[in-house]
Amino acid sequence: MSLHVWLTFIVAALLISLSPGPGAISCMASGMRYGYRRTLANIIGMQLGIALQLVVVGVGLGTLLAASTLAFELVRGFGVAYLCYLGWQQFRAEAMPVEIGSDSHSPGTFRALVTQGFLVNASNPKATIFLLAVLPQFIDAQAPALPQYLICMATLTATDLVIMSAYALFASRVLRLLREPHHLRWMNRGFGGMFMLAAGFLALFRRA
Repeated sequence: MSLHVWLTFIVAALLISLSPGPGAISCMASGMRYGYRRTLANIIGMQLGIALQLVVVGVGLGTLLAASTLAFELVRGFGVAYLCYLGWQQFRAEAMPVEIGSDSHSPGTFRALVTQGFLVNASNPKATIFLLAVLPQFIDAQAPALPQYLICMATLTATDLVIMSAYALFASRVLRLLREPHHLRWMNRGFGGMFMLAAGFLALFRRA
């Protein structure tokens, strides 16, 4: 992969990460509820989900997902159901502010947050179709494919870590200033509604 192609892919990766979606919602909801340090577990899980998406595209399973209506609908159905579940959990979350340096009252464990982040990205067939359409444009068919896919994976992971960290920091530093119970209650309901909205968009997504 040439330097010019790689720099172009960095721009594409930044645009992919910046685009609003379930990942950004998950990071901000976790950042507000648990604080930035604990939300890093959620972000790590999201990178594992991205890695799985790239492996799926790289080994050709993405083509199967794009071609098979049944496979696509099964993955999408799980993704929609999981986003609805996250929305309901966030909607009914306790209106309790996160104290700086305090983790004791929060039910979110490292494993649970990693799993949440992973499932948010891994269960999104829209992302698979998108990568399937975009990624081949940056792969040189005359050169070994594996090093190029590894470069793309490292680039996507690095850019997504930065962007998702920014979302989480914003939520943990700015939204946590809203400490009144009624403010927190409406924030939780707002994020819950955004999860539900993301589920709706995923349910309506149609392949070209």
